[in-house]
Amino acid sequence: MTITRRLALGTLAASPLLAAPALRAQAPVEIVFNYPIAVGGPITRIIDGYCEDFARANPGFRVKPIYAGSYQDTLTKTLTAMRGGDAPQMACLLAVDIFTLIGEDAVLAWDDLPGTDKAWLDSFYPSFLENSRTAGKTWGVPFQRSTVVMYWNKEAFREAGLNPETPPADWAQQVDFAQKLTKRQGDATSQWGMQIPSSGFPYWLFQGLTTQNDVRLMNAEGNRTNFADPKVAEALQYWMDLSMKHRVHPAGIVEWGTTPRDFFERKVAMMWTTTGNLTNVRRNAPFPFGVGMLPAGKRRGSPTGGGNLYVFKSASAAQREGAVRFARFLTTPERAAQWGIDTGYVAVTPAAFETPAMRAHVADFPPAAVARDQLEFAVAELSTQENQRVTKALNDNLQAALTGRKPAAPAMADAQAEAERILRRYR
Repeated sequence: MTITRRLALGTLAASPLLAAPALRAQAPVEIVFNYPIAVGGPITRIIDGYCEDFARANPGFRVKPIYAGSYQDTLTKTLTAMRGGDAPQMACLLAVDIFTLIGEDAVLAWDDLPGTDKAWLDSFYPSFLENSRTAGKTWGVPFQRSTVVMYWNKEAFREAGLNPETPPADWAQQVDFAQKLTKRQGDATSQWGMQIPSSGFPYWLFQGLTTQNDVRLMNAEGNRTNFADPKVAEALQYWMDLSMKHRVHPAGIVEWGTTPRDFFERKVAMMWTTTGNLTNVRRNAPFPFGVGMLPAGKRRGSPTGGGNLYVFKSASAAQREGAVRFARFLTTPERAAQWGIDTGYVAVTPAAFETPAMRAHVADFPPAAVARDQLEFAVAELSTQENQRVTKALNDNLQAALTGRKPAAPAMADAQAEAERILRRYR
């Protein structure tokens, strides 16, 4: 064979076509990440940016976000895919889905994954970890977390002769303020004093009232509820009285999704909603507004809420390593701080609030610290075995009471009876 022929063969052997298998072996490990939001909007741009930044910092891995709709849609699609053998490797799902995901044998405990350590898992706010741990294991890493807070229209306060910088401190004062803020001519109300949404997540808003009345709705094991406790009925009666007795709150079902718009349009002067609406309110309220902790009953209190990061058993060893890297990437103090600044969700670690960016943000916009400060009084969001069925039993009976179809105590007794029927086999 001539030297020219040997060189030609050598060149062919080194061509990209024949080297392709080696190149494919070096392709980044892909991690499918189901995320609870509809396609489009600022949150998707933020998450897309995080995934791109992660890929640049970790060239051996690539996170592919799948935007799957609401939390409920995302859970349904994720579990359906898992049963069909096509589960994602990672998802952001509600913290309260913990018992459902464990019951489905779908997820892995973070403690058992490579690259985790106790210091990192313990670095989150303890109140967020209440819905993230059970049976001595951490199943969810806090990420998109929230509490319920009060927003008020400072112009409306001033017009009503109230101090625009001071929200109601307790239940009695909340009614008093709401009466002063309600604008009514005959039977027509142009501005309600306050509004607590009762669609979508009525149990979550209701937990603000039950916590303030010093009662918890469930045990830590998720197999027992306390809906029939007299303190629970008392809390519901207070909510009912806002519309039926004091006439400071719209009657019937108040929509979750339209409550911020009602606030912007001056149809309501005070509203309870998630701290996740903070950026939305800051951008869209056409008047100065305040943000405060929920008024106290027997005590202060709010449930925590929002989403945790989960790793699915479908993940390979390499994907599990990548999922841990991505979770740690998302929850670094600097990135958790920026996430809170950009979205209004609560930065999930104390260290995030010590970053220069968050310190500057809180100095410029003090409401950003309200939800953090309320964590001292927060409790775990309602979460049980077969959580969707138990929550539906409570929601249905809350709405029956708020629409006048049932008195408070019988409604809660009916919710408890249904919860008992569902949960008895888990004890």
